Amino acid sequence: MPSISLVMIVRNEKDNLYECLESVKNYMDEIVVVDTGSTDNTTEIAKSFGAKIYNYSWINNFSDARNFALNNSTSDWNLILDADERVTNWNHKKILHYTQKNKFIGKIKINNTFIQNNEERLSQIYISRLLPRGVFYAGKIHEQVVSDLPRFELPIEVMHTGYYKTDKSSRNLPILESELSENPSNPYILFQLARQYKTLNRLNEAAEYFRASYKFATGKEEYFSDLVVNFLYTLIDLKQFYPAFEVIDQMDAYLANSPDYQFVRGLFFMNFVLSDTSRNIDFLPLIEKSYLACLELEKKGEEEIVLGTASFLAAYNLGVYYEMFNQKDKAKYFYELSASYDYEPAKKRLKL
Repeated sequence: MPSISLVMIVRNEKDNLYECLESVKNYMDEIVVVDTGSTDNTTEIAKSFGAKIYNYSWINNFSDARNFALNNSTSDWNLILDADERVTNWNHKKILHYTQKNKFIGKIKINNTFIQNNEERLSQIYISRLLPRGVFYAGKIHEQVVSDLPRFELPIEVMHTGYYKTDKSSRNLPILESELSENPSNPYILFQLARQYKTLNRLNEAAEYFRASYKFATGKEEYFSDLVVNFLYTLIDLKQFYPAFEVIDQMDAYLANSPDYQFVRGLFFMNFVLSDTSRNIDFLPLIEKSYLACLELEKKGEEEIVLGTASFLAAYNLGVYYEMFNQKDKAKYFYELSASYDYEPAKKRLKL
C-alpha cells in the first residue's frame, strides 16, 4: 500500500494550522512541517498531531523551502497544503486505487472565497498538489511543479481562505519583481504580478502586466483562460473597450467552451453598448447570446472557474437584460432559474 505524507511550510499559523491538520490527519501516514521562523505556538500545534518539525531559514524562495520539506518526507507520495487550507473531500478508495497503479502528478480542486461586486464569490481551480516521491518545485513564488509526468484530476477538494480579505502584496510583490528581473518574458510571473496589482486596485499597472502576459503566453498554459478573463475584467473596469474588443475577437473561437469567458464577454458587450448606446446598439444581441452560451455550457458539463458564471449569475444577468426591455415573462423565467440556486439578488428581483 503506498504511503502519503502531508508536506507543509509554515510561519505564525496558530489561527489556521489546527483546522488544516484536523481535516487531513486520518488520511496521512506522516506529517512533515517545515517552520520558517514562527514566534507563536505554531510548532506546538503541529507536534500535537505527531508532526515531524524541521526549521528552515527563510530566503524569499518558496520553491527552496518546499523542496527542503519534500526532501524530509519518507513517503511514496506527498500532499502539499498551506496552513490556511483544509480538506473538505477525500475519496480514500479512489485515491488509493490511483496511487497503487500509476505514477503521475495529482491535481486537486482548490476552492477560494473572494469579494466581487460587493458579494462573496467562490472560485474553483485544479492545482498540482499530490506528487510522487522525487518530484520538486521551481520558482521563487507561486512555485510550479517540475515534471513531465501526466497530470490527473483527483477526487480531493480543499477550501482555501488565505486571500479572503487579506493583503499579501508586501510579501509577494518584491519576490515577483525579483523573478521578473531574471526572466522578463515569463508569462506566468507577469500574470501573477497583474493579479497582485488588480487585488490592490492598481488597475492601470494590472492591465499592463496582463497585456504582457497575454503577449508572451502560448495559449496552452493551464492558467490561460483565467489570464484572458482577468485581463478583460480589468479592461472593462478601465473602460478600455477597444483593446478588450481586440482580445475578444482573438479569443471567441479559442475559448468558446469557457463559461467564465462567455460571462465576461456578455459583461463587456453590456458595458460597451451602454458607453455609447446610439453608436454601439448593433452589439446589443451579443449580451443575450453570451449569457445563453454560459447556460448551454453548464448543460454540457463544462466547469467554471467562478461558481455561478454558467448558472445563477448568467441567469440573473439574463433576467436583468429582459427586464430592461420589458420582456417580463422571460425576465421572470431567468430570475426564477437564478433563484433556484438560492441567489439572493434574483429572489429580490422576483419580489419586485
